[in-house]
Amino acid sequence: MPYFDAASTAPLHPVARQALTAALDEGWADPARLYRDGRRARMLLDAARETVAEVLGARPDEVSFTASGTQAVQLGVLGALAGHRRTGRHLVHSAVEHSSLLHAAEVHAAAGGELTEVPVDRLGRVDPAAFGAALRPGTALACLQSANHEVGTVQPVAEAAELCAAAGVPLLVDAAQSAGRVAVPGGWSLLAASAHKWGGPAGVGVLAVRKGVRYASPLPADERERGRVPGFVNVPAIVAAAASLRAVRQEAAAENARLHALVERIRARVPQSVPDVEVVGDPVHRLPHVVTFSCLYVDGEVLLTELDRAGFAVSSGSSCTSSTLTPSHVLKAMGVLTEGNVRVSLPYGAAEADVERFLAELPGLVGSVRATLGASPGAVGAEPGGTEPVGAEPGGTEPGPGAAPVLVVDALGRRCPIPVIELAKRIGGVPTGGTVAVLSDDEAARLDIPAWCGMRGEEYAGEAPAADYGGDRGTAYLVVRRSA
Repeated sequence: MPYFDAASTAPLHPVARQALTAALDEGWADPARLYRDGRRARMLLDAARETVAEVLGARPDEVSFTASGTQAVQLGVLGALAGHRRTGRHLVHSAVEHSSLLHAAEVHAAAGGELTEVPVDRLGRVDPAAFGAALRPGTALACLQSANHEVGTVQPVAEAAELCAAAGVPLLVDAAQSAGRVAVPGGWSLLAASAHKWGGPAGVGVLAVRKGVRYASPLPADERERGRVPGFVNVPAIVAAAASLRAVRQEAAAENARLHALVERIRARVPQSVPDVEVVGDPVHRLPHVVTFSCLYVDGEVLLTELDRAGFAVSSGSSCTSSTLTPSHVLKAMGVLTEGNVRVSLPYGAAEADVERFLAELPGLVGSVRATLGASPGAVGAEPGGTEPVGAEPGGTEPGPGAAPVLVVDALGRRCPIPVIELAKRIGGVPTGGTVAVLSDDEAARLDIPAWCGMRGEEYAGEAPAADYGGDRGTAYLVVRRSA
């Protein structure tokens, strides 16, 4: 089964498997003890720390190992804020950070801290000038991921780091998606990474804190890992993580070029073979192995299930499914389509033949899902235009004197992507310049209807209370027909 979800977790690298097996025999003892087995475990731990530090551009004594990348991020955020509490309580982060960082920010805010969320453009990229403008006296920490976990966009970390340095603000970089694959940008004050993203074993994270950066552990004191991370370290897993990190960095130049070419093939051919698809993320400043696209008129959960049945393991950056009503915060911040979202992230060694089979089968699978939802090419946009009387749609209201005609589409109680499908079907019922009011209580509609307008050349005219158009709850999303 082709595995195309390396951004979630990469398959265990062969070098990691070999190192783990050996370290289970040699590194099982407590590295804090002075007897022979303990000293041997300590030597393995120190060697692994040196390897990780070299690859990440840090000193060995700046590197601590955590239980996960999530723990590394959260300890980094809360520990740096605690260490700089005399500076202030203001935290700056981008709108597309990983949820682990956003949850740490919520804890900080709940304790009385201040937050500034820096927006991104439609490609998911932060404007360095906007990031720098968010810094102010009292800013204790700024956070910017190296590359986005959902769409692969690489952030301008070096430029942000210069602005942070000039303002005297430490910068935490979440490098979970890029460490091992591309060079870690310089200028960071704290850095977090996760071994299972680069082919190491799960359960190993990395937190690096530069010398001179004030840090106070938010957890009870422990003498291990320089007081930053309490608990017994998993030496065999850390040894395997370090060995695989060194291996993937040595292979990166050739393998990144190969994966980049495969991703370019996907980026080019999916829009050609599947109608109404938007490829999201920066086409230039991006990771070599990640491509994300969104399909109109498709339930993402259903599409992923069909791909799984066809033998493809892929993921979705969108939480817009029948079981979860909250769209992806990343896609929301970008202002792009959230419905029918598919993220393909190729692992090292991904086969060209598997990519070709994915490209060959995807159009039919999308078409079948659309047909199930009543959004086949013959159904969407099939309604005649300009002849339906105002108010004929269920839930409609008669316009006031002098008002432009309004066609009301009642999609209340119906989930993504049904409101957009109904809009596409019914917009032909108004003349050019006429307005469609889509009534919906699905949060995803607030994102997907404007995105649909941008893709189809219609005008999004904002929102109004659903009660203004006969609804008993929810919101009316107004669309002006501009297409002929």
